[in-house]
Amino acid sequence: MKRFIKVIFRLLLLLVFAFVIFFFWASSSTLDEKEYSKLMTNQFENSIDNDSVFSIVTYNIGYLSGMTNNRPIPKPKELFDTNLEQVLAETKKVNPDIVAFQEIDYNASRSYNVNQQNEIAKLGFNYVAQAVNWDETYVPFPYWPPSMHFGKVVSGQSIISKYPLKKHQRIVLERVADAPFYRDALYLERLAQVVKVILNGREVVLINVHLEAFDKPTRVNQFEAVLKIFNKYKEDYPTILLGDFNSRARDLEAIIQKMFLMNDVGNAAFNKENPKNTFNTRNPFKRIDYIFYTKNSIEYISGKVLVEFGESSDHLPVEMSFKLK
Repeated sequence: MKRFIKVIFRLLLLLVFAFVIFFFWASSSTLDEKEYSKLMTNQFENSIDNDSVFSIVTYNIGYLSGMTNNRPIPKPKELFDTNLEQVLAETKKVNPDIVAFQEIDYNASRSYNVNQQNEIAKLGFNYVAQAVNWDETYVPFPYWPPSMHFGKVVSGQSIISKYPLKKHQRIVLERVADAPFYRDALYLERLAQVVKVILNGREVVLINVHLEAFDKPTRVNQFEAVLKIFNKYKEDYPTILLGDFNSRARDLEAIIQKMFLMNDVGNAAFNKENPKNTFNTRNPFKRIDYIFYTKNSIEYISGKVLVEFGESSDHLPVEMSFKLK
C-alpha cells in the first residue's frame, strides 16, 4: 500500500512539474520588450491628392477573422485571405490618410503568420507606429476544445499614415485586478498608443485605444487614464482620440458618456439620438467605436460608419474627414 501511495505521489509531482514547465513556456514572450513599440518608415508608392482636407479611420480589424472572432470554430486560411482582399479593396476606395487599428496581427498562428499591418500599409502608407499588446508562445483561447487553441500570437495596435509620424508612445493601461494568475499571464495588455502626425507642418496628436471588454470597473479606470492623456494634449495640439472603447453609446451609465458631455470635444459620425452601430457586423446592435476630436483646433467636415467593409471583422470602421483650424 505504501509503495502504491509513493507511486501516486510521484505521478502527481510529475504532473505538477509538467504543468509548471508548460505554463512558463506558454506564457513566455517571443520578442524583446524593446520591439513592443516601433516607428517605421516604408518606401511604397503613394499619392497624396489633398492639401487641406484630411481623413482618418479607426478600425478594430479583429485580426481579419470576421464573425468567427472569439468563437471555437474552424478558421481556414481562405477566410483570412478573403477578408484581407475586402479590406484592401475598401481601403483603396475610402483612401484615408491615416488608419488606427486595434486587434491587428503581426505574426500569429491564428491568422497564418501574415503581417496584416504590412499588407495594408502597401497601399501607400509609408509611416507606421506599431504597439504590441499580445506576445505569447501559446494562447489557450477559446478555452474549449483544445484543438482550437491559437498557439503563438504577436498582435497589437497600429497607426499607419501617409504623413510623417513622430514621438510614439506605448502606454500600458491597468489590468483586471482580480483575474486568476493563469488568465492574467496569458491575457493581452490594454494600451493607449500615442503618436504625433505632421499635417501641413503642424503636429497633431493621435491617441489610439482599445479598452477592457469584460470587466467594467477596469474599463472605467482605463478610460480615466486615457482621459488624462487626452486632456494633457488637447489645449496645445489638435488632438484626436479614437479606437474601440468597449463602452456602449446607448448605456446612460457607461463611462463613454463623459466624452459626450464635453462641449469642446466633437464626436465623428455620431448622432446622439440614434447612433450608428459598429458591432457586430452581421447584425449591428451597439456603438462602441469612436473618433473624438478637439473642436477648437479641428474643423469637422464629414464622417460615417463604413458598412461596406462587411464581415471582414466583427467591428465596422469609423471614418472622419477634417481640416485644421
